[in-house]
Amino acid sequence: MRVVILEDHALLQEGLGLLLGTAGFEVAAAVGTVEEFAAAVDAEPPDIAVVDIRLPPTFRDEGLRAAIDARTRHPRLPILVLSQYIERVYATELLADRRGGVGYLLKNRISRVDDFIDAVHRVAAGGTALDPDVVAQLLITRGPAPLECLTPREREVLALMAEGHANTAIAAKLFLTERAISKHIGNIFRKLELPVDDSAHRRVRAVVKYLSATADPS
Repeated sequence: MRVVILEDHALLQEGLGLLLGTAGFEVAAAVGTVEEFAAAVDAEPPDIAVVDIRLPPTFRDEGLRAAIDARTRHPRLPILVLSQYIERVYATELLADRRGGVGYLLKNRISRVDDFIDAVHRVAAGGTALDPDVVAQLLITRGPAPLECLTPREREVLALMAEGHANTAIAAKLFLTERAISKHIGNIFRKLELPVDDSAHRRVRAVVKYLSATADPS
């Protein structure tokens, strides 16, 4: 599986390359600028791109824009973006893409190697990966809690759904049957008045859209 890395920090760029290479990925290119990234992707689109959000010259959202532009030119290109901090606006913008194959992780997640590699595989396969810490921030609401209609178990299931886990993984994490998870998910969609959809990344987008719409903007 071929991967292109866009990261301007030389040590992190090298570390990502070694980590992904050890996990069986072929690092087709590891670059530090938006221009080099665009050239590498356009020359031969990889199976996934791992992109830092903040890059020179302004260190704001150059990486995110480069990722979105690449998806415009190559609609099936899976993108996993990395950020030093929780930036809910960027996470929501990326996950608003209706085609799946997107992810948003904090850089400290890289040190949890198994979780990181699992997220890369999930995004490359067309799924969604959202950092658990970002999910926690999205669950912080202002005023009356819009999720108070959910049971504690349903909130646990909702958080794992938002991270991008499939029913099988959620069942294993919560020590429940898949049938029980399906029932909880049905209750969540019914209570939140969200459309039921069998597509993992589509249901995550629906959940993220709901949560971000009610999240405290501060």
